[in-house]
Amino acid sequence: MAFDPTLLLMGAVLVVLVIFMVRNSRKRRRDALEMQEKLKVGAEVMTNFGLYAKIKKIDDVDNKIVLETSPGQTLTVHRQVVARVVDSASAGPSKGESVGKAVADVALNPEKESGKLAIDPQFGERVQKPAAKAKPSTKSSPSGTGKPASGSSK
Repeated sequence: MAFDPTLLLMGAVLVVLVIFMVRNSRKRRRDALEMQEKLKVGAEVMTNFGLYAKIKKIDDVDNKIVLETSPGQTLTVHRQVVARVVDSASAGPSKGESVGKAVADVALNPEKESGKLAIDPQFGERVQKPAAKAKPSTKSSPSGTGKPASGSSK
């Protein structure tokens, strides 16, 4: 059997793929175990559908969690619905929330915020090219009267 360098290259690529798959699965498993350790009664969590709540009760047998969204309001959800445990350090506004606040400020007071956004044009910058003025075109009739030619002739 002759030595084939492409076969050796394909084998090396396969080995690298397997290594990355194993690393990724270990990382996912470690992150899942870490989150499960943080799931305790009283912890602030965010669900897959963006709901923030505190854990009231955890049922390990049925894999259910009772969440309190506001005082007296509870939801029962499956344990896998919890996307992450919210740390007290990340309780501030997220990047999207701060951008949303900036857009709301511009909408409520455009004069105050004028020219501060990256999408605003600079002083003297043209936003759109001016449209060329189109001259009305009149087709003259074959008789030369200047009136548009009609479809029927008598």
